[in-house]
Amino acid sequence: MIETTNITFSPERLAEVQTLLKRYPEGKQKSAILPILHLAQKDFGWISVEVMDYVAELLDIQHIEVYEVATFYTMFHLKPVGKNVLEVCRTGPCMLVGSDNIVKYLEQKLSIQDGETTPDGLFTIKTVECLGACGYGPMMQVGEKYHEFLSEERIDQLLEGFRQNATQP
Repeated sequence: MIETTNITFSPERLAEVQTLLKRYPEGKQKSAILPILHLAQKDFGWISVEVMDYVAELLDIQHIEVYEVATFYTMFHLKPVGKNVLEVCRTGPCMLVGSDNIVKYLEQKLSIQDGETTPDGLFTIKTVECLGACGYGPMMQVGEKYHEFLSEERIDQLLEGFRQNATQP
């Protein structure tokens, strides 16, 4: 876990923020909240109150404006997470094809509940709203990759793959 006190982007990252801000008209810097929150999560690991405050100060907007965005979208982690965040879609179409059973299976296999992280820090289970792959459910996102048409056997394969990747140098 990355410490999220004394939050400051590197000079390179601040230059990237300035490039992002130039995409928006003068006075509309608030429009850069999402990409800057993504950068913050990438750098700091999760979006703490201190990170949200820092982003608000960078954008020269009210802190609540950043809180509203960061807490609305499930893609932002509001507490520390494991190395692999298993984001399982729980929206209607995925529920109809068994995403609730996938979540229960993951909870059983990992001995944690939705929103929790395994003691070794390897996995976090997180249910999320629509991931936009309604025809391929049940599905989950891990990092930037979608895993579709999930079954218990497929979950076992994926977990084993993540464990093997964690042990490789």
